[in-house]
Amino acid sequence: MRQAWETWGGVVAAAVLTVPLAALAAFLLARLRTRSGHPSPRRTALADVAIVTGTAPWIWMILTPGTGSGVNLIPLADLFDQLVLMSPGAAFVQVGGNLLVFAALGAMLPVRSPRLASIGAVAGVAACASLAVELLQYGLGLGRVSSVDDVLLNTAGAVCAAAVTRRWWARRYRSGSFQGNGPRKLS
Repeated sequence: MRQAWETWGGVVAAAVLTVPLAALAAFLLARLRTRSGHPSPRRTALADVAIVTGTAPWIWMILTPGTGSGVNLIPLADLFDQLVLMSPGAAFVQVGGNLLVFAALGAMLPVRSPRLASIGAVAGVAACASLAVELLQYGLGLGRVSSVDDVLLNTAGAVCAAAVTRRWWARRYRSGSFQGNGPRKLS
């Protein structure tokens, strides 16, 4: 755990320091959207800012050059190795970090967009985003391992986060309170 803090502590500190700026950005964005007649300005402004500020630090970490390299296309092989070969603390940081990469996206995407207000849609967007990041790691030669397990864990984290926030978005569409061109009402 100490090694993780030494490596990524600066990113974590920078992310924490952006919270007041993110709150200000959400407030200003909501005001701008209110003036333009947006149907739910506060909700979408908060979701937009949360997606960016909750995802950007993780992407920063992922795209930082490392010391390893390679590609692993065998599902669950890297995960197994992490759980068996790493110390429990290192495995927790590795697996937990991968689950959190797109958690903000998964939690807020259905709140933000009625077209993406389903677990399947969140899984699809998160899997595509995660695949894009893994391809960037490989294509940019960052000295990182590009693994299908990272895509699986990133997607699982987004789906779990969407499930946690389901009460915020599913009820909204079930009751028909959304104004706009969204999905049909849930029955």
